[in-house]
Amino acid sequence: MEKILERHERYAYAERQLVANDSETQGNWTIEYTRLKAKIDLLQRNHRHYMGEDLVSMSLKELQSLEQQLDTALKNIRTRKNDLMYESISELQKKEKKIQEQNNILAKKIKEKEQAVAQQAAQWEQPNYRVDTSCLPQQQPPPSLNIGGNSYHQEAPELGRNGLDLTLEPLYSCHLGCF
Repeated sequence: MEKILERHERYAYAERQLVANDSETQGNWTIEYTRLKAKIDLLQRNHRHYMGEDLVSMSLKELQSLEQQLDTALKNIRTRKNDLMYESISELQKKEKKIQEQNNILAKKIKEKEQAVAQQAAQWEQPNYRVDTSCLPQQQPPPSLNIGGNSYHQEAPELGRNGLDLTLEPLYSCHLGCF
C-alpha cells in the first residue's frame, strides 16, 4: 500500500510541476508575443521612413539620424558594387590573358603550316619533279552529229559563211536515229 501511495504522490507532484511550467510558459509566450509585436511595429515604421513616408511626424533630430543612416547604407552599397566590379574586371583580364595565349599558340601553328606548304611548293617547282598524269581524265573526241541514222564525224568542223562554228551536239540520245 505504501508503494502505491508513494507512486501516487510522485505522479501528482510531477503533474503539479507540469501545470506550473505551463502557466509560466503561457506568461513567457505573452511576453514574447508583445515584444515581437513591438519589434515588428518598429521595423514597419522604419521601413516607411526609409521609403519617404510618414516623415511629417519625425523630429529634426530623427530626420538627421535617418539621413545619416541612409548615407551610410548608400556608401556600403557603393563600396560593395565597386568590389564586385573590380572582381569581375580581374576575372575578365585573366580570361583575356588565356585567350591571348591560345591565340599566340594558334598563330605559331599557322606559321608552321604555311612554312610547310611553302616548302612543298618549292619542291614541286624543281625540274626533277614529275607529275603523274595517269589519274587525270583523258581528252574525249568531239561528239558526232547523227541525222537520219547516218553518222558524220569530222575531225575539224567547218566554219559557216559568217565564221561561226555551227556544229551540233546531241542533247539527247535517240535510238530511232532522230534528233
